[in-house]
Amino acid sequence: MLIQPYLFFSGNCEQAINFYAQQLGGNIVVMMRYKDMPATDQQNGPPNVDPEAIMHVRLEIGNNVIMASDSCPAAPGELAHKGYSLSLKLDDVSQGRDLFTRLAEGGSVNMPFQPTFWAKGFGMLTDQFGVNWMINVE
Repeated sequence: MLIQPYLFFSGNCEQAINFYAQQLGGNIVVMMRYKDMPATDQQNGPPNVDPEAIMHVRLEIGNNVIMASDSCPAAPGELAHKGYSLSLKLDDVSQGRDLFTRLAEGGSVNMPFQPTFWAKGFGMLTDQFGVNWMINVE
């Protein structure tokens, strides 16, 4: 069994997934827009959706996968990325620090990347899209 996170965004999914692909060295293997749905499915699909919005995207990072989409119109704050963090385990402190710095671009640092009693390096951040990350080098 694999656990593969699926992230929902409010219209900035393409920007977010391109950022993750660049910063994490990933490869976008599928990106479908709502306008790409067959006409019969569009008729039964969600109303009032921007046809250019992302219906589904799959980002592969090594053997890992992050999937995402722009959600159907939602109430403000409904799609806040709260209550979880995506945790990345690395083997090299300098690589961990570099990745932490790149993901924090335009976001906020919740705990600076530093040695802890359990790790050679650990840090927590919220990226510019509101997604929480933990970088851990044991």
